[in-house]
Amino acid sequence: MEILLVEDDLEDAGLTIEALKAGGIQCRVSLVRDGVEAMEFMHNEGKYARAPQPDIILLDLQLPKMDGREVLQEVRKDESLDRVPVVVLTASRTHQEILRGENLHVESYLTKPVDAAEFVATVTDLRKYLLADVIVPQ
Repeated sequence: MEILLVEDDLEDAGLTIEALKAGGIQCRVSLVRDGVEAMEFMHNEGKYARAPQPDIILLDLQLPKMDGREVLQEVRKDESLDRVPVVVLTASRTHQEILRGENLHVESYLTKPVDAAEFVATVTDLRKYLLADVIVPQ
């Protein structure tokens, strides 16, 4: 599983990666630190020309250059990305309410710092969702 972690705070990024490891989730994590870099990654632009398509996007809301809500809007408008599950990493429940009010579709919210057990449960559920769409050849 390919996970794109969009997080400008290296300490929060480290905690998120540790939560993935602690949960035994088999994945490769790519870290980008601002919204512009996230869009370049997802569109395979510049130094990200060979970047993998993410299976899940873990998105912080408060990012430099282009905030998380703008990234989310761009992802949802792009036909090549709109089916990628997005988990918003937020500092407060208030941010969750704001996103819900803006009708920006996300699969889940996690409050930072990320609780390892909650995080693993969320990623496991999303993984099941992803695998449900896979058709195995007979």
